[in-house]
Amino acid sequence: MNDGLRPAFDGGLLQPTAAGLYCPAGDFYIDPRRPVARAVVSHGHADHARPGSDCYLAAAPGAGILRRRLGETIRLQTLAYGERLSIGGVTLSLHPAGHILGSAQVRLELGGEVWAVTGDFKTDPDPTCAPFEPVRCHTLVTECTFGLPIFHWPPPAQVMAEIRQWWQDNRAAGKTSVLFAYALGKAQRVLADIGDEGGAVFTHGAVETVNACYREAAVRLAETRPLDAADDQRTFRGALVVAPPSADHAGWLQRFPDPVRGFASGWMRIRGQRRRRGVHRGFVLSDHADWSGLKTAVAASGAGRVWATHGYAAAFAGWLRSQGVEAAVLTENGVTPAAPPAPGAP
Repeated sequence: MNDGLRPAFDGGLLQPTAAGLYCPAGDFYIDPRRPVARAVVSHGHADHARPGSDCYLAAAPGAGILRRRLGETIRLQTLAYGERLSIGGVTLSLHPAGHILGSAQVRLELGGEVWAVTGDFKTDPDPTCAPFEPVRCHTLVTECTFGLPIFHWPPPAQVMAEIRQWWQDNRAAGKTSVLFAYALGKAQRVLADIGDEGGAVFTHGAVETVNACYREAAVRLAETRPLDAADDQRTFRGALVVAPPSADHAGWLQRFPDPVRGFASGWMRIRGQRRRRGVHRGFVLSDHADWSGLKTAVAASGAGRVWATHGYAAAFAGWLRSQGVEAAVLTENGVTPAAPPAPGAP
């Protein structure tokens, strides 16, 4: 495929293009936004794994998710974590990102120069995927979805205890607990730790489809039942229903008696987001790194240069610059050196 979007090779190991982050020496893209000849995919979320490319390379644990997302017939090559592959002289390897099942950081080495791309990642423990592994490099490209000091996550075990207690309280009152969580990753994180002592667990079809991928990968989840397995509305009393946020509307909710709505997301750290969602309860549970996790990952990489992307990239890059790191903001339009942080900024 000749996408016509490749820049002239100027010596950089990675370069931003209209199609996405491009490696000229290896002639491949990382998480491309458009169809390309060779795509290295960090994980299976739709904003990273897009259809139409000629062939894909990804971490082996995420193969099932990618085939369900992109089609069973895609040309997919997989690597075990840490396994090395030479592409056009570039040594490429994939390392756990701790984001979701099969998520990977991409490490590239050429002529002694090492770059790493985090993809989406988190540093908190998660029983559904391999834990985050710091990658030593000279240049780090990192996501900054939650790159502000306000984003600080409570321990996941504490949040899961809160979810279990919320469910038990609703069950005692004869209500249905409807928990909205993203269908890929977040829902399985909840189901891995929720236990079955609280009663029946039902799942939306989008969640159950992903559950099958996790179970095929030997990830242990709570026993779940599809919504259409319920005999009638009374079956849902006291039950937990896990569904994607897209299902949060009156027409869908009317099937449940006395539904109590909860939402699991890092955005629940902001009170205004909870109000806008209009849910009864928000749980701060994220599959991305918080402010501390971002700082920890950069420090552990040893990188002297950082490209920040997504979310609050400008704020995080500005803070890095204040710490003596050569930081820039990566967007679809290119790379912009970070502005100095405002006076008094953390």
